Amino acid sequence: MMLRHGGLSLCGVLVITTLFVPLGYASTSFMLEPIISKPRHSRLFKSALRQENLSKQQSDLWTPLVNQGWKPCIASTSTSSSVSDSSGYIQVFLDGGLNQQRMGICDAVAVAKILNATLVIPYLEVNPVWKDASYFEDIFDVDHFMNVLKDDISIVRELPDEYTWSTREYYASAIRSTRVKNAPLHASANWYREHVFPVLESYGIAAISPFSHRLAFNNMPADIQRLRCKVNFEALTFVSHVRNLGDLLVNRLRFPVVESDDAAGTEYLKQVVDKEGIKSAGRFVALHLRFDKDMAAHSACDFGGGKAEKKALARYRKAIWQGRVMNSRFTDEELRNQGRCPLTPEEIGLLLTALGFDNSTRLYLASHKVYGGEARISALRKLFPQIEDKKSLASAVERAQINGKASLSAAVDYYVSMHSNIFVSASPGNMHNAMVGHRTYLNLKTIRPNMALLGQLFMNKSMNWSDFQAAVVEGQRNRLGKIKIRKAKQSIYTYPVPDCVCQQD
Repeated sequence: MMLRHGGLSLCGVLVITTLFVPLGYASTSFMLEPIISKPRHSRLFKSALRQENLSKQQSDLWTPLVNQGWKPCIASTSTSSSVSDSSGYIQVFLDGGLNQQRMGICDAVAVAKILNATLVIPYLEVNPVWKDASYFEDIFDVDHFMNVLKDDISIVRELPDEYTWSTREYYASAIRSTRVKNAPLHASANWYREHVFPVLESYGIAAISPFSHRLAFNNMPADIQRLRCKVNFEALTFVSHVRNLGDLLVNRLRFPVVESDDAAGTEYLKQVVDKEGIKSAGRFVALHLRFDKDMAAHSACDFGGGKAEKKALARYRKAIWQGRVMNSRFTDEELRNQGRCPLTPEEIGLLLTALGFDNSTRLYLASHKVYGGEARISALRKLFPQIEDKKSLASAVERAQINGKASLSAAVDYYVSMHSNIFVSASPGNMHNAMVGHRTYLNLKTIRPNMALLGQLFMNKSMNWSDFQAAVVEGQRNRLGKIKIRKAKQSIYTYPVPDCVCQQD
């Protein structure tokens, strides 16, 4: 039977749920939403509103990346095209949001390959923040996943009858020999051979939990690295209704419509056309505005909401993380100098304006609920009136299948962002990392904000627009899609070069 949430048997794993739910989530209703009445960087903001872009700067921004000498390269170097006899079944439990779980799925396939084991479709835990109980098959196309990887590893949707006892309840009730719960962060391939393979030999099944970030990026065989990228960039595709909604949103972004009235005074939508009356594809920027209250609180930065906001964020940190937040040890100035503060909607608007985007630019807002709501977004909207999101582009009926499902909503944002002309994120994080890696793999333009530079610039209240713009343009010169070679210990999912590409002849 497929393992499910809420007390039924699961196809995933084994953990005591309460051990993974941070204390205090049930009592966070005290969180205050700030009231932002005016821009924090008023001098720069007023200048930005008056900007008229040079066509040359605008043209350069939208120009696709040139060929950088690399091409996707994920084919195995092995001469065998068949999967060897399985050593047993591997179950994994994956926490976090959609993009953290995505990386865990890739690692789970790699571990199954390392151990020559059969992977049970991974189990996605309900995240205490996003509260989405979607399963793997609700988000990803299982048939495609299994078909793409059929020559690499053996995969099953559910355990055979002889192992149906391997459930959440079974592992929650006592210490079990088939559970591997001590996998270190970024464990080596040898660690899995030495500690997990004996469990498979003895019992025919091993349930690894926790599993997030439990496989190293260094000293891995080339075929394992390529397999991880094959999973990430080829095997993991979203279910059809997510892709269909994503295509609808992309189409409406590229071919915008405007409200009009017919002769009878009835409102309807009219397709926007160019001067020749020809419908032409438009361009848009996908902006991941990771500025929810969790991000704001965890950053420990000052966002201009005064003492009341600081106290509310401090109480939230204590409730969620029991005060164990490293950033809270530093001053706001120190955090900004180190690039640790997420950009506010106003600040990301100033960055985009300084780079040359004007108020005709269409922005797709890919984000969870923004801390501060519309009041916080208002400055960005004044700079870029053509801001769209899922709600503005699609009706409630069209969004019905993702309504109330944070992971499915994030999947739609991921899909639209991958189809944008340019992607930019207001702060580092799993979505930023996933986009940087996937778009690098396909040589698509991605803006990586220079967080330390921007933090310093925004602290300088006397800087004029001309100097600010010059500093931004110079600081972002090599951060507009130029490929970066992965360094030691860096994630292959953020930096797939050179592991997952080949140099072109």
